[in-house]
Amino acid sequence: MDIQYHVEIAWQLFLSNIKSLVINTLVLAGASILSLGILVPVCFAGYTDSLYRLMKTGREPKAQDIFLQMRLFIPLLIFSLVILVITGIGFTLIVIPGFIFAAIVGYTCLYMVPVMVDLEYGLVDAVKKSIAMVTQSQVTEHVIVFIIFYALTTVGGSSFFGFLLLQPFATLFLLSVYDKNK
Repeated sequence: MDIQYHVEIAWQLFLSNIKSLVINTLVLAGASILSLGILVPVCFAGYTDSLYRLMKTGREPKAQDIFLQMRLFIPLLIFSLVILVITGIGFTLIVIPGFIFAAIVGYTCLYMVPVMVDLEYGLVDAVKKSIAMVTQSQVTEHVIVFIIFYALTTVGGSSFFGFLLLQPFATLFLLSVYDKNK
């Protein structure tokens, strides 16, 4: 896997569509904040779908794209709540189990949302496909992708301006890797 290639693809797409990507990211943030986080998973699915369409067909992302994956609301909400509860229990016990569980879920479900929006898989099948993708070949490279993606989203999440710029870039990077490995 050529990590540099994926970074370059994400960067080119980001620069050539920066205005629409920032608007899409603003809508994602607004919907997440106004819904008190309840819509985060499903809006991120719509966001991912919008950016994947940009990458595959060149279709410019639109603000309303954030809400196009509402069919995934219940499965993603239940999944998120289960992960939140288990991670919370892990942090309550002794912080380390919470970090370990969060890292394992984050890594194994790295491609879950792209699989759900691209291949229209259900939650369980998407998790299985994501696990297969990150464990069957090029494990080291997928670990690097995981680290880069979460580093970008963590750094971006530290400020609103950083979020507006790094979230679309990180998502495009992840989608580029996903597309070459699906």
